[in-house]
Amino acid sequence: MRIPLALVLFIGSLSVQAACPDYLDHSMRQLHSKAEVNLCSAFEGKPMLVINTASHCGYTPQFKGLEAVYQKYKEQGLVVVGFASDDFKQEDDDEAKAADICFVNFGVTFTMLAPSHVRGENANPVFQELARQTRAPSWNFNKYLINAQGQVVEHFGSNTKPESESLQAAIEKVL
Repeated sequence: MRIPLALVLFIGSLSVQAACPDYLDHSMRQLHSKAEVNLCSAFEGKPMLVINTASHCGYTPQFKGLEAVYQKYKEQGLVVVGFASDDFKQEDDDEAKAADICFVNFGVTFTMLAPSHVRGENANPVFQELARQTRAPSWNFNKYLINAQGQVVEHFGSNTKPESESLQAAIEKVL
């Protein structure tokens, strides 16, 4: 018995859609832009490094190291996504200035999202799930490594530098 191609394509699209977890299936506005990105549509099936960021924090220089990690592993499929947040009162009130800090001062080319809550009952859906699977960020620049199936593999606190051997080894395991 031959299965019609349309049915095969339909079934294939269902399995692709099912591969992306609900918590990533949200459109979020990019930093200092009207453009939105749906994490499932844009990054489905790829490992992700998710970070809560702030433009005026002692850890803000980690943007440079995060960009280096992105450049080192992007050809192997790693996606880096920064979630700007003022939950710790260190994000610039002017989104244009925050964008300049990321894109101009530190040369960030990975996806940066507009400010949202990353902890508490108002946390965006991504960080609600990250907190459920591990723990909510206790400060800026927490790093969450997510495998291609959308499961959190490991959480790294603010003190873990992007260049650290432990973070890089964990990234290499999910690639």
